Amino acid sequence: MIKKLLYIICVGLLFPVSALSQINTDRVMTIGKNALYFEDYVLSIQYFNQVINAKPYLAEPYFFRGLAKMNLEDFQGAEADCSEALTRNPYVVNAYQVRGISRIRQENYKGAIQDYLKALKLEPENISLWHNLALCRIREEDYQTARADLDTLISISPRYIDAYLMRTEVSLKQKDTIQAMKDADKAIEMDRYNPDTWSSRGMLFLQRSKYKDAESDLTEAIRLSLRNAGVYINRALARYHQNNLRGAMSDYDLALNVDPNNFIGHYNRGLLRAQVGDDNRAIEDFNFVLEVEPDNMMATFNRGLLLDKTGDYAGAAKDYTTVLNEYPDFLMGYQYRAQVRRKMGDLRGADEDEFKVLKAQLEGQKGKSGQKKEQASDKTRKASDKNMNNFRKIVVADDNADDQKYKTDYRGKVQDKNVTILPQPMFALNYYEREEEVKRQINFAKCIDEVNNLHVLPHRLLITNNEASLSEEQVKRHFQSIDDETAKIVTDPENAFHYYARAMDFYLVQDFDNALKDLDETLKRDSAFVPAYFSRAVIHYKQLEYRKRDKKYEMNLGTEAQTQVHTYDYARIREDLDEVIRLAPDFVYAYYNRGNILSVMKDYRAALADYNKAIELNPKFAEAYYNRGLTNIYLGNNRQGIQDLSKAGELGLFSAYNIIKRFTAPGE
Repeated sequence: MIKKLLYIICVGLLFPVSALSQINTDRVMTIGKNALYFEDYVLSIQYFNQVINAKPYLAEPYFFRGLAKMNLEDFQGAEADCSEALTRNPYVVNAYQVRGISRIRQENYKGAIQDYLKALKLEPENISLWHNLALCRIREEDYQTARADLDTLISISPRYIDAYLMRTEVSLKQKDTIQAMKDADKAIEMDRYNPDTWSSRGMLFLQRSKYKDAESDLTEAIRLSLRNAGVYINRALARYHQNNLRGAMSDYDLALNVDPNNFIGHYNRGLLRAQVGDDNRAIEDFNFVLEVEPDNMMATFNRGLLLDKTGDYAGAAKDYTTVLNEYPDFLMGYQYRAQVRRKMGDLRGADEDEFKVLKAQLEGQKGKSGQKKEQASDKTRKASDKNMNNFRKIVVADDNADDQKYKTDYRGKVQDKNVTILPQPMFALNYYEREEEVKRQINFAKCIDEVNNLHVLPHRLLITNNEASLSEEQVKRHFQSIDDETAKIVTDPENAFHYYARAMDFYLVQDFDNALKDLDETLKRDSAFVPAYFSRAVIHYKQLEYRKRDKKYEMNLGTEAQTQVHTYDYARIREDLDEVIRLAPDFVYAYYNRGNILSVMKDYRAALADYNKAIELNPKFAEAYYNRGLTNIYLGNNRQGIQDLSKAGELGLFSAYNIIKRFTAPGE
């Protein structure tokens, strides 16, 4: 989630840190920034600590340590570090940005507003600052000022869709449905392939009780983004209002497939299952709700009704009693408990409950207890509504949750918003891999397996494009391993495996420069060692990608802008991959990686040839189908591209389906 809060990217190179009293702080800073960029937050903090200890007067290490802490969700620590950075240099816009977001995560919106106002004095046309400022105004319910801020943002960036979507929300808060609809229509006009635009207008139709129109817009939002539980929940509401109970239940099923812990999905599905007589499964839904919220009296009472219907009278009586202990004036509860007590043979208890109801009615407490009939048109209740007489109503989000999309959508770098379609990443050799919910396949290559079978490395090499960040314990282990491998090199300087093992350690602690040096030494001793060529190509690629990122950001911090990356910089990577393929013609991941490099170099037809070869060697290579599909689309071959993306989705890369929707016109 935190990546959605701030998309700030740093650049630099990496260098090992030794336990010396004197350190090269510039080099150690670049190590930390490199680790930060590749999401090794724990590792990066260790590097920044060393710079702070050596030169506590510098602003930069405090800022970057704060950024790392924010990504680890240590918002208080992030705020403190950014404050230290701003004490030393009050002109760093991004320090205000990060501190603002850290304050937002602590619900200190006033403090965040002050940060954004200060930052805007330095960069008055910074879109992300205006974006976050407007959201903070909304959270503070200062809708008039929020509207003014959004008007300014739209004047600065007339094509910035989120500004129109936010202004739609503000207009709704101000009961200006006409302006809200204008902004929603404008957002769709500007980007028909953005699911948020359709979802926003669908919610507007819902609030205006235009349920058929709402269902149509929400269906389009779902077509463009299958993995958003909230949109299914909202479409279920639109269908429910049209008395399409089966359709609504289907949507709740889909929502819970995406987000199994969605409270509203379980509660509402339980109500609908009860309405259609699916009592046992309705009980399962309410059981789930009560596991999450044991004090939810609405769910408790509904479960009691269902237990009563299914013959569990003791369980029903227990649930009714729990509710009545909390709401002793809830007369309907006494009525139902009296009935179940009578079924259990507890006639005295039943008489007591019935007498209590009769006494309340005679004393004229009917109005007090709220025993009014529901209006047929009033089918829903807010999640915060605790009126027990509304226990049969469908739950909808509270008004303060109407801007749910934006609660975690605070911007760091607007240009990094996920609107660009990116290829699947390069494969690398690593000891660690992130766990996936669904493991599609085991990546295997004969030449790597042969190295593993020699048992000359500390760990088995894995082939992965889903590399994991190191834990603090793993970081310590690999620094120790660097020392161990160094000792082995001293005693056996011609052993290529020792250099490669140390190169892997350097790579894992993000010290790319020393990793490359050791890979060079490895190949001097064994010019046919395939893993070294493959690893060297990957590291060079990462360095180039790192250099390309956000030079302006570095300049804001007063550091030197990085050298521009040219196509010919990728030639060395291609040369290493060429050598891998020459030495191991069946190493499928080398063809795939070379295809990626050729695509970066805009040589799409050559890239296609490599993806073709990769798929020929491994017909179930999902990433190769995915990237070949994108490459065909780049070349204008949409039909072939969509076919490849469909295959990638079939093989488990489900994000391919979203791209298919963007390149497939409705009705095709």
